[in-house]
Amino acid sequence: MHRRLALCSLACWPLAPVLAQDEAARPRQKISAATLYDALSARFPVRFTVGGLLQAQISAPRLLLLPARNQLGAALRAEFTGLQLAQAQAGEMDLVFALRYEASDRTLRARDPQILELRWPGLPPETAQALQGVMPAIGGQLGDVVLHRFTARELALPETMGFAPQEIRVLDDGLLVLFGPKPPSR
Repeated sequence: MHRRLALCSLACWPLAPVLAQDEAARPRQKISAATLYDALSARFPVRFTVGGLLQAQISAPRLLLLPARNQLGAALRAEFTGLQLAQAQAGEMDLVFALRYEASDRTLRARDPQILELRWPGLPPETAQALQGVMPAIGGQLGDVVLHRFTARELALPETMGFAPQEIRVLDDGLLVLFGPKPPSR
């Protein structure tokens, strides 16, 4: 029994460095906060109508990097006009996004926006509550936001090694994309 275990261990020994590969040896790609901000701000301003009564304009994004939550976000200025409002109402909201890699077009995307905070000075509570109800529609209007499109050159070495983007980490100054073994093709 011990001899079989020893033989199996010796047979697997050449694979040990590959299986025990530490994080420092994994290919990685850093994406700066400036690159992320440029990609995010290209999507704004966004204008749309809510329920046929309110017009909304969302503009002036400020990039939010939230390493503790491993999320990327944007501080946006929102202005609503329409029949229900005597004058234009403006405020700010913070959205956070989940991140994912899309292999089909080699892009890094922000998806599933969620409202983290709504700041609307002087807004009556009932109007603020109504705006909170409208906010999911605003997030839905944004859809997936392409933050970075990997070039063939950026992916050449990792692909040669059999790696693909696997983990995305939010840092104080951008994103770190760690590569890992490609999933088996079907």
